[in-house]
Amino acid sequence: MLVRPIAAAVAALASVVSLGLGSSGQAAPVPAVKARAGGSVRVVAVGDIACPPGEAVTRTTCRQAATAALARRLDPDAVLALGDLQYTIGNLTAFRKSYDRSWGTLKGITYAVPGNHEYKTSGGSGYYSYFAGSPTRSTAPGYYRKKLGKWQVWLLNSNCGSVNCGTEYSWLRQSIANHPSRCAMFAVHYPRYSSGEHGSNPNMKTFFRIAYRHNVDVFLSGHDHDYERFRPMNASGTRRKGGVVQFVSGTGGKSVYPVRSTVPNSRFVRDNGFGVLRMTLHPHYYTFAHKALNGTTPDSGTRSCV
Repeated sequence: MLVRPIAAAVAALASVVSLGLGSSGQAAPVPAVKARAGGSVRVVAVGDIACPPGEAVTRTTCRQAATAALARRLDPDAVLALGDLQYTIGNLTAFRKSYDRSWGTLKGITYAVPGNHEYKTSGGSGYYSYFAGSPTRSTAPGYYRKKLGKWQVWLLNSNCGSVNCGTEYSWLRQSIANHPSRCAMFAVHYPRYSSGEHGSNPNMKTFFRIAYRHNVDVFLSGHDHDYERFRPMNASGTRRKGGVVQFVSGTGGKSVYPVRSTVPNSRFVRDNGFGVLRMTLHPHYYTFAHKALNGTTPDSGTRSCV
């Protein structure tokens, strides 16, 4: 459960959903994603998606059209796109000719975060131009808050070499204080922990520490091209009953990376195929399922919010 401000005036802010734009100081009203009957919101989350335009589809590469079709069949209310959405250089032309022709069919319900490949263009210009005017409303520096049913979700820019993450940390702490919620989630590109090719990222420790200290339930990430779920942990990688559950969902279509050895507290990992993470966000708990292109569900479960 997030720390709740006592002052009624601050608590009232919880009902106002706005887009946080960090150092720009701008904010715009953003309506909550409406819940289904019973208060649930169905989410699809994945990153590392589209090959460069014209690159051939094979069994192990460039499966973005297939993963997009899978996502549509899951009938989501929201898509959380976890960065590296367009390879290799995420310019606007590539977004329009590859990502848009697959996952672009879900653009109207997509809330994205930038990955490192988005910044292969100066300032991530292709990414910001492509998503301008969409629900993401992506404006540099590319981090904001979204309410999905009863859940508060912070979509963050983890490219600390390209944006001022010190400013982002301050904005994030204040936004959490201003928007209390029983259930909460962070969505980023880089994982704090990973058994994949890129491995755990110590530069994400501050994001994870903020999540743990404020009782955020879920930490979504991509970057490594596999699926992995971790036990609840703190920012030092120690298992904690009330810790943050991290998912790596980087099987969006570009390629898959082999896992050579699992890191501590990895609960489940799959590195041999594409798929998406489906989550159903209920007012006090969530369900999760890794849905594979081959029609199987290799990992699934239910967890209560902290």
